[in-house]
Amino acid sequence: MTSQIPDSGQFVLGNVRLHRSLTPGLAATFDTDGFALADITVANGNISGVAAHKKSKASSGAINLAGRIVLPCFVDCHTHIDKGHIWPRKPNPDGTFMGALNATGADRAARWSAEDVAKRMDFSLRSAYAHGTKALRTHLDSVPPQEEISWPVFEAMREKWRGRIELQAACLLGIEGVRDTKWFERLAKRVAAAKGVLGVVTYMVPDLEVLLDKVFAEAIKHGLDLDFHADETDDVAAISLKKIAEAALWNGFEGNILVGHCCSLARQPDLDVLDTLDKVAKAGLAVVSLPMCNLYLQDRRADLTTPRWRGVTLLHEMKARGIPVAVASDNTRDPFYAYGDLDMLEVYRMATRILHFDHPVGDWPQTVAATPAKVMRLDGAGTLTAGGSADFIIFKGRSWTELLSRPESDRIVVRDGKAIDRQLPDYAELDELMVD
Repeated sequence: MTSQIPDSGQFVLGNVRLHRSLTPGLAATFDTDGFALADITVANGNISGVAAHKKSKASSGAINLAGRIVLPCFVDCHTHIDKGHIWPRKPNPDGTFMGALNATGADRAARWSAEDVAKRMDFSLRSAYAHGTKALRTHLDSVPPQEEISWPVFEAMREKWRGRIELQAACLLGIEGVRDTKWFERLAKRVAAAKGVLGVVTYMVPDLEVLLDKVFAEAIKHGLDLDFHADETDDVAAISLKKIAEAALWNGFEGNILVGHCCSLARQPDLDVLDTLDKVAKAGLAVVSLPMCNLYLQDRRADLTTPRWRGVTLLHEMKARGIPVAVASDNTRDPFYAYGDLDMLEVYRMATRILHFDHPVGDWPQTVAATPAKVMRLDGAGTLTAGGSADFIIFKGRSWTELLSRPESDRIVVRDGKAIDRQLPDYAELDELMVD
C-alpha cells in the first residue's frame, strides 16, 4: 500500500472513512459512529479537496482504500521527553508517585548531561514521528541547575525536527520554587526567550494563592501561555485546579491555560466538583488527562491489594460545560510510567476504555488532534480540510472496533503528501546511556 502513494504530483485516495469531528465542512452522510465515506485529493503536499465518496469515480485513477479509516496526524500536548527511557537505569522501586519523584530526582542529578538528554529526546521524537505525531509539547525539568542544560538542548532539538514535529516546551518545577522570586523571574525570562510556555506543579501549600499570583504575573509580563500539573493525587483536599481557575479570573489572564492530571477532582463531593467546574469553564481553562500514567501511579497500595479507582479526571463533566479536554502520552519508560512509546493511537485506545469515549463516540477523537492543536495555537493541525497540509494516517481498521482492537503497527503515515519511513528506533541505541 505504501508504494501506491506517489512521491510527488496529484493523487486521490478514494473510498476512505473520515470522522465528522475531524473533518469540518465535509458534506456527507455520516454513520452512527461519526464516519462517512469520502475521497481525499492531494496535490503538491497539500490537501486540495475533501468530498463525499462517489462510486462512479472508483475507476478514475483513485487509490481505492476500501473504507479504511484516515485520521489527521496526532497532537500530543503533554509529554516528558527529557525524562524518557531512563527506566533501565533508574526504575521506580515501588510504583508509587513518591517513588517516581525520588528516583527521577536522583537520576537527574547524577546523569542528565546535555548529551544524555539530547540522545533520549531524539529517540523519543523518532518514535512519536513514526507513530504519526505531528506536534508535541514536552515539559522540561527546570530546577537548578538543570534549566541551564535542558533548555538549550530543547532549542537545538526543535530546530533539528522542524518540519517533522512542531515542538513546544513548558518549564516544570514545584510551586515552592516560585518563592525564590529573582530566580523565578530569570527562569520566566529564559522560557520567553525560547518561545516556551510557563509551567509549574501545584500543591496545597499555605501560600499557594500568593505563588499563583507570581506565576500569572510573570506570564502576563512576558506574554506566555501557562501549563500546570495539578492535583495528581487521591487526596480530596487537593483543590489546586479550583485555585488556578480563581487566579486566572482575578488576574484577568487572557492567554491559554492547560492543566494536567486533576485526579483528585474525581474523589471530591459533588457540590465541590460543580463549583470547581463552573470556575474552570468561566476562566477558559483546558484540561488534559493522562490515562495511562495515572492508571499506573494512582491508588497503588503498599499492602498489594487491588486499586479501587482509575486515577483519571472528570472529562465527561468538563466537556459538558464546554471545557476543552484532551488526552496525552505523559511519561514514557521512566519512573512515572514504565511503559509507553509516544503512540497516540495507544493513548486514545486506552482512553476509550478507561474513560468511556464511546456509546456514543461523539467528538471524542478531537482529544488527540483538534483540541490539543487549538490549545497549542497550531493553526491547521488536527483536522483534515482542503487547503491544509497532507498530513494524515491511513489505518487498516474500517470502524472503531477494528481500529481500537489492534496496535495498527502497519499504519501508513503520510506527511506533506508522502509516505514516511516508519522504522522505529532500536532500544539497543540507548544501551550506552544505561551503564555507569
